[in-house]
Amino acid sequence: MKENLPILLLKKLILLPNQEIRLEINNDVSKSGIDDSIKNYNSNILVISPINLLEEKLSISDLPKVGVIGKIKTKIKLPNNNYRIIIKGLNRVQVLEYFQNNNGILKSIVKRLYINSSDNIKETALVRKLKELINEYMLINSEASNLITSTIESVTDLDLLTDIIVSYLPMDQQKKLVYMNEFDYVKRAEQLISDINIELEVLNLDSKIDSEIREKFEKEQRDFILKEKINKLNNELGILTDKQLEINNYKEMLDDLVIPDKTKNKFYNEIKRYEYTNDNNPDASVIRNYLEWVLNLPWNKYSKEENNIKNVKKYLDNTHYGLENVKRRILEFVSIKKINKDISSPILCLVGPPGVGKTTLGISISKALKREFYKISVGGLNDTSELIGHRKTFLGANPGKIIQGISKCNVMNPVILIDEIDKMSNNYKVDPSSTLLDILDEAQNNMFIDNYIEEPFDLSKVMFILTANNIDDIPTALKDRLEIIEINSYTEYEKIDIAKRYIIPETTLKYGIKQINFKDDTILYIINNYTKEAGVRELDRILKRLIRNHCLDKVKSKEISIDFVKQILGEPKYIKEEITNHKGVVNSLAWTPYGGNIQKIECISFEGTGNIEITGNVENILKESILVAISLIKHKKYVIKNFNSIDLHINALNAGVKKDGSSGGVAITTAILSILKNKVIKSDIAMTGEITLNGDVLAVGGIKEKIIGAYNNIKTIYIPYNNEVDLLTIPDNIKEKVTIKLVKNYDEIYKELFK
Repeated sequence: MKENLPILLLKKLILLPNQEIRLEINNDVSKSGIDDSIKNYNSNILVISPINLLEEKLSISDLPKVGVIGKIKTKIKLPNNNYRIIIKGLNRVQVLEYFQNNNGILKSIVKRLYINSSDNIKETALVRKLKELINEYMLINSEASNLITSTIESVTDLDLLTDIIVSYLPMDQQKKLVYMNEFDYVKRAEQLISDINIELEVLNLDSKIDSEIREKFEKEQRDFILKEKINKLNNELGILTDKQLEINNYKEMLDDLVIPDKTKNKFYNEIKRYEYTNDNNPDASVIRNYLEWVLNLPWNKYSKEENNIKNVKKYLDNTHYGLENVKRRILEFVSIKKINKDISSPILCLVGPPGVGKTTLGISISKALKREFYKISVGGLNDTSELIGHRKTFLGANPGKIIQGISKCNVMNPVILIDEIDKMSNNYKVDPSSTLLDILDEAQNNMFIDNYIEEPFDLSKVMFILTANNIDDIPTALKDRLEIIEINSYTEYEKIDIAKRYIIPETTLKYGIKQINFKDDTILYIINNYTKEAGVRELDRILKRLIRNHCLDKVKSKEISIDFVKQILGEPKYIKEEITNHKGVVNSLAWTPYGGNIQKIECISFEGTGNIEITGNVENILKESILVAISLIKHKKYVIKNFNSIDLHINALNAGVKKDGSSGGVAITTAILSILKNKVIKSDIAMTGEITLNGDVLAVGGIKEKIIGAYNNIKTIYIPYNNEVDLLTIPDNIKEKVTIKLVKNYDEIYKELFK
């Protein structure tokens, strides 16, 4: 049978059959529907809930196809014109159609559905099971209303029973909507049994968790009370607990420290805080770690330094060859230290290629001065906290590397080597060099504050030694504070001396070998054919390898020959390049972080339109040198040619290496003139220097490295006149093998090579 009924839309409530609810209505449309229901429909009204409970604006197409007919039992009009009603659900119905009447009231055409089950036994079983589960649920859930038990006690109708249980159980609105939409009460009962069982499992699990937490809390409380009683009894008996002994030890350590009162009070407060903190509190381990750090720092502890200049010099000479500038600077410091004990240590920066002994020299300085040594590598460092620590509130926080080093040395005057400062990361986010300034600046590092320690610590007695490979990569602000000492490449003869005086004796002593001899020719053969470095690191490895193999093969001769070297090392690794003469090819001397070398510049010309092609992995500065060289040739009229009718191709050989720097102008000019004037430049001639538009030859750096890297293959070298002072650093035996010519203007080179 179909019925025509007004509609009441409820968003926050679900009305089920046989459920009675109280409502306060303030919506005019809903109030009109209620009035229409009481006047024309015997107080019957269709109560519906939207399918999507979150939908704000509903259309007729969004309304559900199932609702509940409700009976309005009472209606009271309140002073604020709201309606207060009591409505009871009667039956589920299927909604066939929604429409609006002439007054704009939303109405519906509904049809009641009747479902009869023929399986009475199953219904009876489901009724019993539901009542059984509800009784079990009530025993577990103390917050549930006991009214449900008395309400369902006499109910035998499965349809009615399911609706009563759903109305009483605490379910979310979406779940109740599912039950309201289901006409088949058997399916409702089966789903309800499943949901109640799940809820029982959840309640049992909650109960178990609550029980475990309660037991743990009670145990902790009991343990705490017992510990406090034990502590009280121990205090009465004069027996101290482990923690009290630890605290007393901290207090004794603090009393022995010679530190400012403000700092001492801060540490004392931390000890008191630790004393009152429960051991189970995570803060206890944080405070203990902090106290262990600050109380074990050498706040006023110094090592006794060597002040005998002869002893210092002897030790440095015994461990390192040459390096007179560094050694003399250390001796100067020792001599002044004898006069004024409060003099600050120098901040030295050793700059030189890898393998020349920068790091080992730092170790030797510390041993010569009888100071503790600690090394910090800052290559690739991109976090300033690595140097100055993290706040102790951070998980796993510790002091920075500087404080860690001083703590390990256990004195306030160690030698700290900061390695590879030219390789520190530096961008707009991080700037470790600025942090390093605060550490090194003697005007303020006596009040250095590590983020973790949080109290001033004196670094003024620390001797900082820094190392770098390339002086140009050292941050400018940092470079200004450093005393830079350059350590140059070793010559072949210096490498031979280092091998004979240091590497071979130390290795034989270390291996327990009585005697092994190397002739100078053998060592020179190894240097020229198996190493290509500014220092002696690779040479050291090769000599040790030869000595080990000499012992392994049980060679009777005490002398290691060139044949034995070839047998162990194989064919020469670096073969001397054959020198050939070509037009347009010139030797340019270049400096690299690994020493000096010869860089060939080649040029060719052909008919064209004035284009210039540049190849060879050339960077911007060298490209500018090429343009300056061409303009100089045009300006000086070294070549009378129409440059608009020819093309030039200039190439820097060895394309795998980037070429940049202001020292190739002279060689580039010579290479261009060589091809244009059809004149071959001898392959035993090399040159270095930057050039101006007027032909002036400007001074360049790395003269010693460049000459050392070239003298085996080159007989004549042109260098800028203003680099004459650099010749003082070049050994006499090298200057005897090569002719070095000083030039002020390119005219001098032009007259010698092209006229």
